[in-house]
Amino acid sequence: MPESTVRAVDVYPYREQSVNPEYLLLRRAPGTQYAGQWRMVGGKIEADEAAWETGLRELEEETGLRPSHYWTLPSLNTFYEWAHDRVTLAPAFAAALSEDPTLDDEHDAFGWWPAPEAARYLDWPEQKRLLRLTDRLLRDGIPPSLVVDP
Repeated sequence: MPESTVRAVDVYPYREQSVNPEYLLLRRAPGTQYAGQWRMVGGKIEADEAAWETGLRELEEETGLRPSHYWTLPSLNTFYEWAHDRVTLAPAFAAALSEDPTLDDEHDAFGWWPAPEAARYLDWPEQKRLLRLTDRLLRDGIPPSLVVDP
């Protein structure tokens, strides 16, 4: 039977525009895992971190930015890793940014797109779903219970 683990997080950065929020995707640099793929921010949880702390750390490492608003999505990115016979459950967060990122060495490009276009750049179905969920919650109003208050 496969083990289940919570060992990574996803963060969906956005900037609020007058009509349509735009979502930040980063392209993985050559020589990195997932090279050439457009992805949201993400990373592994360290032993001394809460998942929400990992999201903030990864966001700052990958973009050089701290969010003005940070909240949890009421859903997880769930995927099976066949090589380890492991199901990974990744908490997901959204982060409002007001400026362009300063890329780290793991990325070589970035772009801001409305949700439908941004989702077309993502390869993984769960990431597409979570990006669309982020967009829906932004448009409908983020429930106060989802806001992370560190």
